[in-house]
Amino acid sequence: MSNPGVESAAEAGAAAPPVAATASVLRIFVAFLVIGSTSFGGPVPYLREHLVTRRRWLDDKTFVELLSISQSLPGLNATNMAILVGDRLAGPRGALAGVIGMCLPGAIIMFVVGVLYREHGAYAWTTAALKGVAAASVGLVLATVVQLSEKSLDGRFDFVFVAVTVVAVEHFHVSVPVALIGVGAAAILWHRPRRGT
Repeated sequence: MSNPGVESAAEAGAAAPPVAATASVLRIFVAFLVIGSTSFGGPVPYLREHLVTRRRWLDDKTFVELLSISQSLPGLNATNMAILVGDRLAGPRGALAGVIGMCLPGAIIMFVVGVLYREHGAYAWTTAALKGVAAASVGLVLATVVQLSEKSLDGRFDFVFVAVTVVAVEHFHVSVPVALIGVGAAAILWHRPRRGT
């Protein structure tokens, strides 16, 4: 007699290719070059799309872990992620390729945009375009939050930790590092291994 649970698990495993353990330095550079060139309004949705969904270099659990490290350290989340992912896939050379690929497009584009904004920033159409991009970027970040929360938040208390963090930063104006350390410590204590489990 067949076991439906085993069959469905096997089908799911067959449908999803395994996560890659390594990648060439050139592929890492090109991947982050594309992310850096197209990640308008915030890189997190694009990072997940390229690293988890398309290339399968990371699974969602590892992506969230690396993102948490990136957000806990000084610097931009995207560059921190490029270093962590590049190092994970190809060592120090991969980290260097990732951070160069991530930063190069933005540096060039921002130089050009800075020159154009200085000349044309006062026009009403420029202001309207920037407001539209800002609204779209918020939607992209929200969509990624929903996708990650479905796979990363296990119980109701995880949602409590999320709510406490949002309220602390938004309402009480607690600095992000302090909120991360405080709520993170509470979450670690809550999820610590219990005796007998």
